[in-house]
Amino acid sequence: MNTVSIDDVMKMDSPIIVDVRDNYSYNMSHVKNSINIPYYNLLNNFSHYLDKNKVYYLYCGEGKQSLEISKRLNSFGYNTMSISGGFISFK
Repeated sequence: MNTVSIDDVMKMDSPIIVDVRDNYSYNMSHVKNSINIPYYNLLNNFSHYLDKNKVYYLYCGEGKQSLEISKRLNSFGYNTMSISGGFISFK
């Protein structure tokens, strides 16, 4: 499976957490220490943002978009996982 719980991510030592929601949503509230790369920016320019030697934990609002983009990025050779339940599971 391509998912991980927010609880498991928060137990990790310095995970790279990527918020794929839009800038407005990220600025309103986000997971601490996450970086914002909106979905379409990441999808259209992934090689600019990601390193194939690192693991990325992605989240969106509810977990659907992050799961979709995680699967696609993994098919291109990146190592990503979607945080199940998205941002609402964090709250």
